[in-house]
Amino acid sequence: MEKQQNKLAALTETEETLANTLYQAYTTNQSLDVADWSNKVPDEESAYRVQNRLMELKNEAVGGYKISLTSEETQKMFDSDSPLYGAQVESRFLHSPASFALSDMLEPLIEVELAFRVDKDLSPEDDLEQLMQKTSVAGALEVPDCRFKDWFPSLEKNLVVSDAAVGGLVVVGDLFPTTVVFESVKAVSEVHCALKFNDQSLKKGTSSEVLGNPLKSLQWLVAKLQQHGKKLTAGQYVSTGTFVLPPKLQEGTWSAHFDNGLGDVELNVTK
Repeated sequence: MEKQQNKLAALTETEETLANTLYQAYTTNQSLDVADWSNKVPDEESAYRVQNRLMELKNEAVGGYKISLTSEETQKMFDSDSPLYGAQVESRFLHSPASFALSDMLEPLIEVELAFRVDKDLSPEDDLEQLMQKTSVAGALEVPDCRFKDWFPSLEKNLVVSDAAVGGLVVVGDLFPTTVVFESVKAVSEVHCALKFNDQSLKKGTSSEVLGNPLKSLQWLVAKLQQHGKKLTAGQYVSTGTFVLPPKLQEGTWSAHFDNGLGDVELNVTK
């Protein structure tokens, strides 16, 4: 564990420069040119070192994580055979109904997901049933955003990871104990959601799109974080992966209706 922590902590000069550049783009809301950084991050571990440093520069508590590339379709788009994660600061987890200005974003998309709140610290030894017992669950709208121009759907995977998995914000709906909402692990794979924009139906999706079951996505994250000397602790949130291919975020009212008693999640996007 300690050795892996040191591995993430030891940045090259290029990694340090990219982390600082991403932080400046994050604070000034100015996009970066992909060409300036193409092929500069050689592998995934390098990318996670950049992300780790970026989060240090943000100097805000980590409120949780988002998981990306949780479907075969999105993995193919970014030439990957596995998911990836991004840390997210506390202030970017909002409770529904929420409002956010489009001008505070760069090139945002919108996704429908299941979010889990950690009620008891999670361990790589936890099976899916134990993960249910240690969490609460909610429907969520996630807004990915990226500091690189023209990022979707062709940005290098390692730049996606470096930019905290293109974290924007997560709007979390009402939380319920996971074991109260779902009678079994299998039931977590059978959640349906309808996404609307200004009351017009836009997309429908199911939770089985997320690695077959969002609990598997959560389990993947717990194991991956351990490799990096980190863990999921009580109070943190995890946005586990999108049910649908995300459309572009626009000014207006977005809502997602989840079945299984999870209800609605709403985001009002202003100018």
